[in-house]
Amino acid sequence: MNYAVNKEWLKAQLDNEQVRIVDCRYELGNPSKGESLYQEIHIPGAVYFDLEKQLPVSEHGGRHPLPDLDQFKLEIEKAGIDNTKTVVAYDSREGQFASRFWWLLTFLGHDSVYVLNEGFRGWQEAGYATTEVVPEYESATFEVNIQEHLLASYEEVKAVVEQKKNSPILVDSRDEQRYLGELEPMDKVAGRIPGSINKFWAEGFERGSFKTSEEQKKRFDDLDVDEPIIVYCGSGVTATPNYIALKMAGYKNVKLYAGSYSDWVSYEENPVDKGDPSTNEE
Repeated sequence: MNYAVNKEWLKAQLDNEQVRIVDCRYELGNPSKGESLYQEIHIPGAVYFDLEKQLPVSEHGGRHPLPDLDQFKLEIEKAGIDNTKTVVAYDSREGQFASRFWWLLTFLGHDSVYVLNEGFRGWQEAGYATTEVVPEYESATFEVNIQEHLLASYEEVKAVVEQKKNSPILVDSRDEQRYLGELEPMDKVAGRIPGSINKFWAEGFERGSFKTSEEQKKRFDDLDVDEPIIVYCGSGVTATPNYIALKMAGYKNVKLYAGSYSDWVSYEENPVDKGDPSTNEE
């Protein structure tokens, strides 16, 4: 199964009414930047979805909790997206914001959604057409079919930690410094969810494109392909590329803890681990 498409394929689909393109550009720490970039220039026919607004904070749920699904459905429909459309999401090149949209739309039951490898930067570097024209589409009807098996609840994660279970496996998708608790630029407590292992999400990419399925298999070759896995990150965004990478590698039972570490530490009683787990440094 394919989870991403290349720019050459998308270029050939620009006049295809059955393809909808979604611009997910966003900059952490500068929430208005993505939409400003979109208004200046974007791929022809693309609509904009905002991580904070349309994809959104409460005390719990994490820094980027799941959006109100009824509102998200309306936004999808306003963009002319129904269940028959092929949807391609892109961001600047990073991959995580388009992957977050991919996961959300898949969670709602859409089965034909893809991430654009290389993102907008790759599109521009190829010299392909861009525009500042914001398209208007006739509103569509989208039938929601929630895929509950894609989502891990806070209660599920807490049970893994409290019972010190080895299954499901908790995969922390943040960089090593944050995993080890040496650095925490976002959340109020440094560290990781106890018992988790580290697989930095960016290692699943090469020059803005998802690595091949074989390369993804090598990244996760220490994990049993039949083992249930829960991925998390800081706020449920950068874990989504790891979710896709695991699916590319053949893992069937993968869930996203959408609230992620920012939700976990919103409960003051929850423990965190720090240091190198192999030396039991805490």
